[in-house]
Amino acid sequence: MWKAEDSIELYGIEKWGNGYFSVNEKGNVVVLPNKNLYQSVDIMDLIEEIEKSRDLEFPVLLRFPQMLEDRIDEITGAFMGAIEEFNYSGTYQPIFPMKVNQRKEVIEYIIKYGAKHKIGMEVGTKAELLAALSLGLPRYAPLICNGYKDEDYLRLALSIHNLNNIIIVVDLFEEIYDILKYADAMGVVPRVGMRVKLFARGSGRWVESGGESAKFGLSTSEALELMRILEERGLTSSLKMLHFHIGSQITDIRTVKNAMNEAARVYAKARKMADIEYLNVGGGLSVDYNGSNTATPSSANYSLQEYANDIVYTVQKICDDEEVPCPTIVSESGRAIAAYHSMLIFKIIGRKNAKSSPLRPPDDEAPMQIDDLCSAFKEINIDNYKEHYHDALQYRDELYDSFNLGNIGLEERAKGETLFWMVCKKAAFLAKEAGDESDEFLELKKLVSQKYIGNFSLFQSVPDMWGVEQIFPTIPLHRLDEMPSERGRIVDITCDSDGEIKRYAGDSEGLEYLEMHPLLENQDYYLGIFLLGAYQDTLGDFHNLLGCAHEVHVMAEDGEWYICQKVEGDTCKKLLDFFNYETKDYIWEIMDRCVTRKESIRKRELEQIEAELNRTLKGYTYFITRPPRQSKKKKKETERDLGQRRPEALKG
Repeated sequence: MWKAEDSIELYGIEKWGNGYFSVNEKGNVVVLPNKNLYQSVDIMDLIEEIEKSRDLEFPVLLRFPQMLEDRIDEITGAFMGAIEEFNYSGTYQPIFPMKVNQRKEVIEYIIKYGAKHKIGMEVGTKAELLAALSLGLPRYAPLICNGYKDEDYLRLALSIHNLNNIIIVVDLFEEIYDILKYADAMGVVPRVGMRVKLFARGSGRWVESGGESAKFGLSTSEALELMRILEERGLTSSLKMLHFHIGSQITDIRTVKNAMNEAARVYAKARKMADIEYLNVGGGLSVDYNGSNTATPSSANYSLQEYANDIVYTVQKICDDEEVPCPTIVSESGRAIAAYHSMLIFKIIGRKNAKSSPLRPPDDEAPMQIDDLCSAFKEINIDNYKEHYHDALQYRDELYDSFNLGNIGLEERAKGETLFWMVCKKAAFLAKEAGDESDEFLELKKLVSQKYIGNFSLFQSVPDMWGVEQIFPTIPLHRLDEMPSERGRIVDITCDSDGEIKRYAGDSEGLEYLEMHPLLENQDYYLGIFLLGAYQDTLGDFHNLLGCAHEVHVMAEDGEWYICQKVEGDTCKKLLDFFNYETKDYIWEIMDRCVTRKESIRKRELEQIEAELNRTLKGYTYFITRPPRQSKKKKKETERDLGQRRPEALKG
């Protein structure tokens, strides 16, 4: 008998879930924001609550803010544990890089929950700096300014220099001249850092971020020249930070060890020339998206504690060798902080490749190929599935040849196609039973898997699945006490063949299909995509004008859970306005074109057109599977915002 524990193992939930997700006895996914079994959220109970409120449609992005707190605590705790174990004489400073997730609500949670650890922020553009300044970051928390910088960026950073703990990192050597020029003009003594290029490189998809050909950073000679310039101007004490970054999602711990050896040695040599306070090891702390614990692009072969231990131990050892003070270790582990806290819930609204139908005996006039395919389906078994599958391939080709010659019609072709796919599905099932892992039957299993249509946009909600083939765990959210009997692949509702999830968590390379359940009449089937908190909110695009999904933020306390915030997703009107379609006048312009046409249009028909335009403009960009309930106040506000002018034909 299939149990919830079987689904936990099948989908690898304990491997990629990091203690935040499990399955209860009812077969529903549960979320544990603090990894506490008594503070859990049954996802299906939450879905029922959202459905009952009738103010939001699916897809819905769930955020669990307490996971952000837990991740900050875990990462800081790992470094502080290593500091205690190795008697490190410095300390640790966590930083969150805004580029990982610029959503205001997310940053506010991070600042709130990270205050006890004095968490700081890293920004890379003027806009990010402006955003960070608006959120009330404590004065003691470092605000690190990275990226290429123009005059406005530098002058803004320098102008608030005395109100915030701002460190301007030199990513391009020439920036030091501008920093010193504007600082002198403004009467400010700047705090600067320098990003150095290491010979060591990272591992995984972003390996090119580091090394000698990296986009950012100073060469050794440029770093020495920068320190000479500061010394000449009596500003040696202004150099506060040495920074390096060898790439995001570092998959192999050996690359961390190599980079830290080099970086710690560079720090030690530079510390003898300037009073550097911080050693910023950058980002790169990996998230195990597929749960394989391997050095593959969507995983990592090390733990958080091993990562922290290697960094602290290496810096301590080299500083002792060089007889220099240990720095405050800074890490910008944005992915590791944010990834777990959000997930997307969507409904399956249909499926493709459902080619099976009841088997009917061929009539006397049926083409020979149909008779042969029918016999193959009846006679195929575990002993002869290969032979009958190969025969079916031949019969199918003969059927198409006969159709192309005009010897059979569409009805015969349709019957033959259906029979062929029935043989294929049975052959794939028998191959699985026989443990046949040959390339031919692995491809057949993929070919006959169902395509489930999900009401979401991969390009908007999970862009890295498409852009860099990142694996994100995707599983059913309920019925996990039932044995899944179908293999499927998930496609989205965009008009793009790339809108398909092609790899699923389960092994180091990712599985090509997902174990799923048959769709039931009058029952929605919900799936979830997990670990979406890092980069996906920022990178999502408006492909096919599908916008941001609704958001629901959930907290769990005292054995209960509650929705603490709802953020409405994009309407059609909002997206049209974004692309300059001027929806303020949209409806009346269309209606004017209707009434000026030569054809006579009845008033009732015009009113229906206007009503449908209004309804669709203010509606969700995704499929609406039930009519939303709208309050009278909301309805009046929407009509006022649209500001349409009713055509003369509709007045009175």
